[in-house]
Amino acid sequence: MKSEVYFIDFRAEREQDNIHNKLRRLFDKAGIKNVLEKQDLTAIKIHFGEKGRHAYLHPTFARQIVDKVKECGSKPFLTDTNTLYTGSRTNSVVHLQTATENGFAYSVVNAPIIIADGLYSKNSVDVEINKNHFKTTKIAGDIYNANSMIVLSHVKGHGASGFGGTIKNLAMGCASASGKQIQHSDIKPSVTEEKCIACGICAKNCPVDAIEVRENANIDHKICIGCGECTTVCPTRAIEVEWETDTNLFLEKMGEYAYGAVNNKKGKVAYFNFVMNVTPLCDCVPWNDVPIVNDIGILASFDPVAIDKASIDLIDKAIGNKDTRLPNDHIHGNDKFKAIHNIDGKKILDYCEEIGLGNLDYELIKVK
Repeated sequence: MKSEVYFIDFRAEREQDNIHNKLRRLFDKAGIKNVLEKQDLTAIKIHFGEKGRHAYLHPTFARQIVDKVKECGSKPFLTDTNTLYTGSRTNSVVHLQTATENGFAYSVVNAPIIIADGLYSKNSVDVEINKNHFKTTKIAGDIYNANSMIVLSHVKGHGASGFGGTIKNLAMGCASASGKQIQHSDIKPSVTEEKCIACGICAKNCPVDAIEVRENANIDHKICIGCGECTTVCPTRAIEVEWETDTNLFLEKMGEYAYGAVNNKKGKVAYFNFVMNVTPLCDCVPWNDVPIVNDIGILASFDPVAIDKASIDLIDKAIGNKDTRLPNDHIHGNDKFKAIHNIDGKKILDYCEEIGLGNLDYELIKVK
């Protein structure tokens, strides 16, 4: 049976029909209220954008969703998780500062912001999934504990996964920092002795006692399970984040983490994909590039696989923009993100269908 994916474009075909009004109609026509109950604490998962970037989702879009959630009697909060890399969102303090500077103030979005994995990404819940690569996934505690969730995703390119949409927003965006590390790497961490101050924080946080601290921290790789806890708590970044992994394995691991992010919320999650400002790279980089296609529209669904598949199909059907990162021979072609990054990101969709996260077959329903 095909999954339903609802769609609005950006055409203003009648007076006063701005995108905010169309987004609210999309919410209603897609039946998003069906995942909400009165008094639900509803997580609205969004990316607040890195400092220096401006192609992240505009806060006024989040405001429309917040207001509709409140109409349903639920209590919304905007949320994201801290980053694994150093930047303007590496802990909750700077993350909240960045969110505010990027326009996500309460007066704009009409809801509080909660960084779901806590001050230093230690608020995490092990969610059992029993899949091929992971038996459990490390999901941010306040996302796990929310009663329902609406996921707002900006569809764009990504240097490691080819593209980012709903599934990446679930996988990386809902994981604690150590969960992000496990997805990214198949290599166990190592210590840079020049940076190590022998504080012992890493040893205290190692779940298997694989770290001994003398003049420097020493990791016993025979004991280490590669959980990434030490990389996230080291105050001097002496324990390096490992990024190296096989691309296909990385995509499969992300798929399993996406599964873990919603595993306790069956029938309680809805998804919106914003196919606009389709930049070549993720919102995590502190700069913008020229969009590879013109703005297309916004999609809504209860199926994370179908909504990502529909978004990619719309991008591939669109005429590409000249003088962008998109090669000229793909302006009229498919696989636009693969042409940019040489990564077949669509493989994650196949794998997610295989593990039961959603369906590739969909019906695109245009909302007027």
